[in-house]
Amino acid sequence: MARTDLRQRIADARAQRAARDRVRMRRTASRRDGVRFEVDGQWLTGFCGNDYLGLSQHFAVVNALQDTAAREGAGGVASHLICGHHAAHVALEREVADWLGVPSALLFGSGFMANLAVVQALLGEGDVCVQDRLNHASLIDAARLAGCSLRRYPHADAEGALRQLRGVPEGAALLATDGVFSMDGDVAPLKQLALVARAQRAVMYVDDAHGAGVLGPEGRGSVADAGLGVDAVPLQLVTLGKALGSYGAVVAGDAELVRHLAETARPYIYTTALPPAQAAASLAAVKLARRDQWRRDRLVASIARFREGAMKRGFELMPSDTPIQPLVCGEDARALAFAQALEAQGAWVAAIRPPTVPEGQARLRIAFSALHSDADVDGLLEALEWAREAVGNGFPVDRAARA
Repeated sequence: MARTDLRQRIADARAQRAARDRVRMRRTASRRDGVRFEVDGQWLTGFCGNDYLGLSQHFAVVNALQDTAAREGAGGVASHLICGHHAAHVALEREVADWLGVPSALLFGSGFMANLAVVQALLGEGDVCVQDRLNHASLIDAARLAGCSLRRYPHADAEGALRQLRGVPEGAALLATDGVFSMDGDVAPLKQLALVARAQRAVMYVDDAHGAGVLGPEGRGSVADAGLGVDAVPLQLVTLGKALGSYGAVVAGDAELVRHLAETARPYIYTTALPPAQAAASLAAVKLARRDQWRRDRLVASIARFREGAMKRGFELMPSDTPIQPLVCGEDARALAFAQALEAQGAWVAAIRPPTVPEGQARLRIAFSALHSDADVDGLLEALEWAREAVGNGFPVDRAARA
């Protein structure tokens, strides 16, 4: 039997993606000012980023980054367990733990790495990881790499989670869910899931990448918003690159479990520590997120304004009260055409296609920031109305630009 030509396989796969309008293309922003991006010489108002609180360019965050880099340099030097663990890392971990009201926290280079670490360090062959069907790809990959059994339940269905856990009564069990789902914008039924986890003696883990900073008192996230503590949710993930505007992630919760991750998790042990300057920037961002309730209030007002205006114009939105406001277009080509029509009106909105979302549910993922003004929201609504008419009339789509 002849060996497969890997290059031919890659070429064939790309041709198939192109035929289905699924070639992904990077866009280069040459400059950014808050929610304004210069792309290909045109300034666009961005509605596709995750800088929900508008902290990524805040002077206190940037100053902390620059000042610490001037003293400590640009790199992390080594892994945390060799000589890369810095006082800036410790300060950030303590601040996040205090913010969330949990005993301990552990800093990672990214949310993807953190999810791999949690699942692989806790589970192995003979164990089970039960997950929401719409969980982030990193949680799915983590379970597959851990060698445990992966069971998935229908989206936001606590009874489905219970059935899956009952189906694997032996071995250790982890019930993992996103707090806020990144493509739908809805919130997991955490109270019901916590009851399921307790009844089935499973550890509950919440990836709160899109909830931390946005939901709950002081922006403590979806777990706090549900009124749950560390007994119900022993571990949760806070990413630093979304509402906090920085980079990296923190797993926080039960001290014994966090210590176990620090001592055994391969994505923590075998990688260079985050640069101290980046940790200092994140620390400044966390302090701002805790203090500046007006940022969350501004988000709530923009979301309400957008939803009311969209519904008045006949747009059907998915049920979401978070900064993520998806507008389902259906076919991939229609979502792409909508996105390009919006760009012609000065609005940058990402078209999300399968496999990131289910087949037939390609969408515009509209995301809001505390930096968006009422005028920005109204401008987007007007652009959406124009784009709907333009796409219906056969708006010309640049297929070559997507290839």
